Amino acid sequence: MAISEFSTPFRYKTDKSSPIRWLWSHTIHLWPMFVVAMLGAIGNAALASVPPLEFGTAYDTLISGTPLMQVALRAAVIIFLSQSARGVFQFFRNFGFEVTAQQIERNVREEFYINLLGKSMTFHSLQSIGDLMARATNDIREVNYIFSPGINMVFGSINFLFIPITVGAAIHPSLILTPVIFLVLYFLSIARYLKILEPVTRNVRLYFGALNSRLAEDIDGIETVKSAAQEDSEIALFKANIQAYRDTSVQQGDIEARFLPMLLLALAMGFGLMHALLLVRQGAIGMGSVLTYFSSLSLLGFPTNTSIRSYSQISLGLAGARRLLSVMNMENNLDKNDEGHAGKLRGEVEFSHVSFAYTSETATLKDINLVVYPGQTVAVVGQTGSGKTTLARLINRTYDPDQGSVRIDGVDLRDWSLDSLRSQISIIEQDIFLFSKTIAENIAFGKPGATQEEILVAARKAQAENFINALPEGFETVIGERGVTLSGGQRQRLALARAFLTDPRILILDDSTSAIDSQTEDEIQKAIMLAAEGRTTFIITHRLSQIRWADLIVVMKEGLISSIGTHEELMDTSESYRNIFTEVQ
Repeated sequence: MAISEFSTPFRYKTDKSSPIRWLWSHTIHLWPMFVVAMLGAIGNAALASVPPLEFGTAYDTLISGTPLMQVALRAAVIIFLSQSARGVFQFFRNFGFEVTAQQIERNVREEFYINLLGKSMTFHSLQSIGDLMARATNDIREVNYIFSPGINMVFGSINFLFIPITVGAAIHPSLILTPVIFLVLYFLSIARYLKILEPVTRNVRLYFGALNSRLAEDIDGIETVKSAAQEDSEIALFKANIQAYRDTSVQQGDIEARFLPMLLLALAMGFGLMHALLLVRQGAIGMGSVLTYFSSLSLLGFPTNTSIRSYSQISLGLAGARRLLSVMNMENNLDKNDEGHAGKLRGEVEFSHVSFAYTSETATLKDINLVVYPGQTVAVVGQTGSGKTTLARLINRTYDPDQGSVRIDGVDLRDWSLDSLRSQISIIEQDIFLFSKTIAENIAFGKPGATQEEILVAARKAQAENFINALPEGFETVIGERGVTLSGGQRQRLALARAFLTDPRILILDDSTSAIDSQTEDEIQKAIMLAAEGRTTFIITHRLSQIRWADLIVVMKEGLISSIGTHEELMDTSESYRNIFTEVQ
């Protein structure tokens, strides 16, 4: 069972061992509406047998000498009343299945979303956003279609398969032969149809995910594509994905076109009529019975015609459900530990023989030993790929070490309550993520209940108040997705304002001033120095202005701590540090 690091569980327990069990565990919670749908399906099918019976009765009554108007009036009244009642049952069937389908889609979407939020960064760093979006949108929609029109049509029509058997048995025992043979061959052909269709529908969903994944990558990286003039090559790759998706969809259509039950229906109608006429010739039944029997056989057309699409839809939906479960059942490597240690951080951080690798081939961190005391400011420097960012990610349990331990205030991070831990640690990255919301809402993202005054004070401390007030609507200005309407420095200051508002005990700045000009850096530097007061602060940077005033400088090289000390000490003792200092100077 996958463990979620997210605290909010889904409303009820579901069985994720297989797509059918999973969907049933959702359906059982909607049983009242499902029962309404099933009763509607049974009533609809039962009343569908009334017209065939009445046609035969009317014919026999007419040839006995009863006036036409009297026969017609009686038949019309019976058929009108029965089919009016059948319409009510059909409404309940369609309504019940549609409501069930919509509610299951809502619940599945909510469960999948909660599950995604509960996955660790190890999981998300390995996933394609486009493919996840395809699963979260289109695959979940296909699950809806399992119930309506899928199961709606299957259960709504399957009862019709048994009407000719009942009617035939009432007329003459031998007349059950044709519908019984049809029924056996029908289910055998459906089983074979689904067996052939299943891998094809699975590939349809797979190639749709790949198509969506490529599209998302191209849109997200559109600036890179255009700057490298690679539009034509990306279009070619996209066409290849479309071709694969189209080919599997055509293959699905080809299988549906060779749907065997359609041939079985034609044979059943022909043999059934021939059999009934032979019985008339023998004097065993009358022509009215032939009319009734043949009319009942015609009801087989409804389940046969609808099953072409309904079973395909169910197969597609199950393929979608299987793709959803493949994500939901992926093992999560972080345990939220709700019952773990909780309390206010002092800010002491200790790495003890810590090693970590994203993949089994290469270790990113190797035997890290480091102690940082509460309130210290630590600058982490090193060449690209030396492990600086990974070191920071271990502090808030974005990842867990493969070997050794990371302790805060003497407590192993795995023994902390994840909520308590992360609520007191703030990370500001180079690529600040801002939501398409107002400035105020973005600042208050980590503290949704913050007052306007608290937001204003946080913005002021972050040196952001002036540029915010210069915007058209001030704090109520809606910024574009990812903050593209703001400069890099402005985004950094909003991120600092978030940190001031949440008042973290540990602050991590990951190369957060690398892409700004010197004037903006001065403003942000003031905010950083203010933010670092009374907090344990880790600064991953190459900026000399930030390196120099750090209490401790950690030099990383190829996943190892090369040296530790102050600026003056390292200039005398560390060649790696002198090289970095010379480069950035």
